[in-house]
Amino acid sequence: MTHDWKAALAALQGDLPAGADADSATDNDSAASGPSGSGAAASARTLRLFYEKKGRAGKPATIIEGFDPADDTEALATARTLKQRIGCGGSARGGEILLQGDRRQQAASLLREMGYNVKGA
Repeated sequence: MTHDWKAALAALQGDLPAGADADSATDNDSAASGPSGSGAAASARTLRLFYEKKGRAGKPATIIEGFDPADDTEALATARTLKQRIGCGGSARGGEILLQGDRRQQAASLLREMGYNVKGA
């Protein structure tokens, strides 16, 4: 029981330890698949990435749009991953992700790693 969190973390990162199986690694299978685990849905989706300063008091922002506006779960999970890996602030709502600052190149490369098609980077 003391090593359950380590197995769950390894399953989320995709590298299970040699003695662990995928079913016992985590109780939440949907969290383990995440945005990068849904290969068919992610690769079929094309995201548009652009830079914007207007209407934000002159502060730069990177906008990523192309997610389903009715269901923000994929956008929220992707935003969380991007913010952690890039090291910036941001938010996700209404089918788009906002990252603080000009993060177009970093976001585009990470999104491609996650299996998305990216335009405008």
